[in-house]
Amino acid sequence: MSTSTPTASRSHYGSIAIIGALFFIFGFVTWLNGPLITFAKLAFNVSESAAFLIPFAFYISYFVLALPSSVILKFTGMKKGMALGLFLMAIGAAVFGQYTTARVYGGAITGIFVIGAGLAILQTASNPYISILGPIEGAAQRIAVMGICNKVAGILAPLVIGTLVMHGMGDLSAQVANADAATKEQLLNEFAARIHDPYMVMAGLLALLAVGIVFSPLPEIKAEDVNADGDTGATRKTSLFQFPHVWLGALCIFVYVGVEVMAGDAIGTYGQGFGLPVDATKFFTSFTLFGMLLGYVVGLIAIPRFVSQERYLTFSAVLGALLAIGAFLTKGYVSVGFVAALGFAHAMMWPAIFPLAIQGLGRFTEYGSALLIMGIAGGAVIPQLFVHLKQAYDFQLVFVVLMVPCYLYILYFALRGHKAGQRHDVVNGATASQHG
Repeated sequence: MSTSTPTASRSHYGSIAIIGALFFIFGFVTWLNGPLITFAKLAFNVSESAAFLIPFAFYISYFVLALPSSVILKFTGMKKGMALGLFLMAIGAAVFGQYTTARVYGGAITGIFVIGAGLAILQTASNPYISILGPIEGAAQRIAVMGICNKVAGILAPLVIGTLVMHGMGDLSAQVANADAATKEQLLNEFAARIHDPYMVMAGLLALLAVGIVFSPLPEIKAEDVNADGDTGATRKTSLFQFPHVWLGALCIFVYVGVEVMAGDAIGTYGQGFGLPVDATKFFTSFTLFGMLLGYVVGLIAIPRFVSQERYLTFSAVLGALLAIGAFLTKGYVSVGFVAALGFAHAMMWPAIFPLAIQGLGRFTEYGSALLIMGIAGGAVIPQLFVHLKQAYDFQLVFVVLMVPCYLYILYFALRGHKAGQRHDVVNGATASQHG
């Protein structure tokens, strides 16, 4: 197999660097959603529930596009599939920039959906690619490197959009509230137009990167060759339904992304529940992502050198539940601090869940990956539950009631779920022998 040759092994570092750049890109794009919720409320003059359509459209696109993505990847291969995803993201960024400038909310939401669709293809390819690029038991460590790239971009994204687009929002909100109808429209049109140039630049860069990936030295990896369940596992199985651990993993991804988006994108809304100023809350997403960045560094050092990825996932789930309870028991900036600290607990969840869930799938790897990517729809559903339920109940109570059960399921997957239906030797990393 080409992936087990010395030459291929030496090329892994270059491949990891290229995939890391991709993770930086979709980290930047993904973590713009939190600040965009605040932006949309003012620019489009919509309710909080309507503003939350931004993360909903973004994350529901994964559910819609993940399975088609797996079919596309069977034809294009992972490398060209990544390029296709980038190009689709470029189209979405251009659509969002144009329609937001024109203050057509439906068009802007369509642009967000198209960006998410491109990311669905990109992630359906890049996550299994980095997982099977080396030994599967070290996949969490490689994905941690990807996570560092992703979250550095995520920290920068709110700061960039906050500086370029959302500066002076507090004063502008006051001006809009006191203006007559004509002046109000003029102020909002000028504010919305700030988004145009940054998103056009983003669209151009994404299109250039799509071309760059096509001509990059990334090797084409065949999942059926490097992620098989020994000699007698996936080759004997005829359906993804014969791998219960991947279905349990998809639900785990669903609840994980839900709590991640709550801590990252919804943290500004959470802070506003205490009456904290909008000029402060627009940067709260960066605090959560800084916590995730610290968590990735710790995970990179610890896994698998000192602790297995499933044991670290257990620790992360327990920590997440405790921090969510801490947020409920406190108020103001202290409570927001507990929510931001959830970033640390979340950091190594995806890097552990994804490789554990696709382990041993062989020729079903692309389809299993697509199923897991569909689970990202949790980022659409759980925040929507939050924003609607908090209109009738205390927002802190709603937050903790939604979050804690999710962490308990993640704990189950870490302890038992990832082993469901798998042979003992595969669960303990027998697939590593294929990579030398």
